Amino acid sequence: MLKQLLFATALLHAASCPTYAQKKQAPQPPNIVLIVSDDHSAPFLSSYGYPQIKTPNIDRLAQEGIRFTRAYTTAPQCVLSRAAIMTGRNTLDVQMTRFSAPLDASVTSYPELLRKGGYHTGILGRNFHLDGNRRVPETVAVLEKYGLETFKNRVDYLNATGNRDSIFQQYTEFLDKAPKSKPFFVQVGYSDPHRVFNAKNFEPDPQSLTLPGHWPDTKGVRADFASYLGEIQRLDGDVGRVLEDLKKRGLEENTLVVFIGDNGGALLRGKGTLYELGIHVPLIIRHPKLIKGGQVSDVLVSGIDIAPTFLNVAGVPVPKDITGKSLTPAFTDPQQGGHEYIFAVRGAHGQGLPTNSSNFDLGRTIFNKKYKLIYNAIWQIPYHPVDFAGQPFWLELKQQHAEGKLAEKYDKLLFADRRKMFEIYDLQADPDETNNLSGKPEVASVEHDLKTRLQEWMILNRDYLPLPIAPEN
Repeated sequence: MLKQLLFATALLHAASCPTYAQKKQAPQPPNIVLIVSDDHSAPFLSSYGYPQIKTPNIDRLAQEGIRFTRAYTTAPQCVLSRAAIMTGRNTLDVQMTRFSAPLDASVTSYPELLRKGGYHTGILGRNFHLDGNRRVPETVAVLEKYGLETFKNRVDYLNATGNRDSIFQQYTEFLDKAPKSKPFFVQVGYSDPHRVFNAKNFEPDPQSLTLPGHWPDTKGVRADFASYLGEIQRLDGDVGRVLEDLKKRGLEENTLVVFIGDNGGALLRGKGTLYELGIHVPLIIRHPKLIKGGQVSDVLVSGIDIAPTFLNVAGVPVPKDITGKSLTPAFTDPQQGGHEYIFAVRGAHGQGLPTNSSNFDLGRTIFNKKYKLIYNAIWQIPYHPVDFAGQPFWLELKQQHAEGKLAEKYDKLLFADRRKMFEIYDLQADPDETNNLSGKPEVASVEHDLKTRLQEWMILNRDYLPLPIAPEN
């Protein structure tokens, strides 16, 4: 009788007392919103110190989170760069150096890992560029014949649009359909500030602008640059809508918001080049509970670092083949983490034939916080701009060059018959990268060290370019 009484008492106690799991449920992992601008060079945001632009919504992200001042993409072109961001592996490693290539099904993207870890995942807005290109019918036939368009199988929601007004609708549709029981990841892509520039109502006064020091100061250059900044100011309003919607839904407190440019702007010595304006992009990360607001980090960041950061935050194991480094150490100490050296590549661009260095150029770069080495493998061909060769301001500069009226400084930078195979820049003393130190005795040891490190990286990544250190005769 006593045993029965004790057993009944134990049952009543168990029924009235919650289990440990009930008492202490693990908090839901953070939601993740990745906002990607297209062709966006640092420093063209007011939070990055550019004075003649107003970007209050993106600036608020920086005030409430952490701003990385030395973030770089792995290539100065969207397909190559986005492939590395999406996988946490460099462009050579995932074999994505041809612009129109689809990401192979054997290469895992981080949304797939988040999905397996319990996340509801989506990619929307501007074309994400990793399913190949459908502009050429013969290419489309190959994509369809071999089932190379794989992203519909990698995420729960996939919807690309070239219509700016549709992006917010897609975003709200994704959130409305997201299961409340799951955390979510969504990439929201925008076309701004990609050419064609058409944000006329957002343009600042061209005459008020501070131009990069390596640009010629002409009326046409100023007008074009004002149009570019107008695109960024328009983008800021779109970013504001996303942030406000998160707040209205009560999601702000547990959502990691990341803003990043996919590569540099289609500007003079920008997109398509390995100079700073080609690969240096804004990167801002906010989470009210994980990141103290107003922090600034100058650690060297690569596009490959986004994937492991998201996986770390989500509590999902990081695969060994991911070579990026999580940025989470910088969340509590801005000077923690990052890389000692950054690598980037320049591959084929667009779908055009190799008629100039815009369509086809092959180069590599390695740099630390002070020195940058650029290796131009096909150095014999001159600089040719990406996406603006037909713009009036460029045609005017070409005319000035032809007539001998362009200042020598700019003439050498933009219209030299051929480039140097190697370029070395002191980024601290020469941030505009106009004084090539390659071959000079004072940087001989630095140049050899950078070439040696680049040689190692190229060998380990099975690079197809000739190595930068050749055998002695």
